[in-house]
Amino acid sequence: MKEQLMKIKEKALEALLLAKDLSEIESVKNQYLSKKGEISLLMGELRNLDPSERPAFGQMVNQLKVEVEQALYDKKSILEEEALLASLKNEKIDVTLPGVKLYEGSIHPLNQVIEDVEDFFIGLGYEVAEGPELENDHYNFEMMNLDKDHPARAMQDTFYTDETHLLRTHTSPVQARTMLAKKGQPLRIICPGKVYRRDDDDPTHSHQFMQIEGLVIDHHIQFANLKDVLLKMAQHLFGKERMIRLRPSYFPFTEPSVEVDVSYVKKDGSIGYIEVLGAGQVHPNVLKMGGYDPHEFQGFAFGIGVERIAILKYAIDDIRHFYQNDLRFLDQFKGVNR
Repeated sequence: MKEQLMKIKEKALEALLLAKDLSEIESVKNQYLSKKGEISLLMGELRNLDPSERPAFGQMVNQLKVEVEQALYDKKSILEEEALLASLKNEKIDVTLPGVKLYEGSIHPLNQVIEDVEDFFIGLGYEVAEGPELENDHYNFEMMNLDKDHPARAMQDTFYTDETHLLRTHTSPVQARTMLAKKGQPLRIICPGKVYRRDDDDPTHSHQFMQIEGLVIDHHIQFANLKDVLLKMAQHLFGKERMIRLRPSYFPFTEPSVEVDVSYVKKDGSIGYIEVLGAGQVHPNVLKMGGYDPHEFQGFAFGIGVERIAILKYAIDDIRHFYQNDLRFLDQFKGVNR
């Protein structure tokens, strides 16, 4: 039996020595090491041996199996390395060819404006506040000094889901919720987010747009504080040379109220102004409903359309570009310096 084992070992090692590729290695493995291979079948001879000889024979078969497996592994490693070297030798890489171009996304221009404004006001100590887009009529209108039959509601006719809930028409309800949450404590917030109104979509209007509102409530807040913030914001967004102009206006939630214009240079070199936002001092009724004593606290508020800023900042001619997901339009804002 020992001679038989030696012959099998010699045949297996010779076959491995002569193997020229990995397929021949696999054939040797199947011939000797598979379940029906020659070495595996040797274990069936144990039942024909005397019980006293079985341990020694089993040990020799296992030793043979280990030696053949090691020889097969060594030969396979050599052939794999040779195949790799041959492949590398035959492959030619032209390093002058362009690589695969990966599409690089960018921040949407409206989000660029929002992040820019947020950075500016956070630097002034403001907090960023958010609230639900499906809002209660009480927060959206009534707490903004717009009673059930107030005529100014007609300017913000919008999408109702039932008699008391609607898609918010401005981010002012976030201010109302924040005032109640502060429980009469001073606050400085901005409220960015989507708003909805019943407008026909055209180059300057959209039924959905984005707004950033600001609210400050504290002791001894004056109109001069509002003008200072508005001037700094305009110069941050449009350039240090810009000036602002305030015109009297009317909003139910502020008194006095103003429209804010920002200066620009006309083609003839003269200075012109274009309207960008509305603002004013917080109405005493709004302070009371928010939990503030108007004799001790004063405040100011402002609201600006994000699309309006982006249109002026990037010279966009149609508000609908922001919502059509046209990559030809959006790709223009890659790497834009905010």
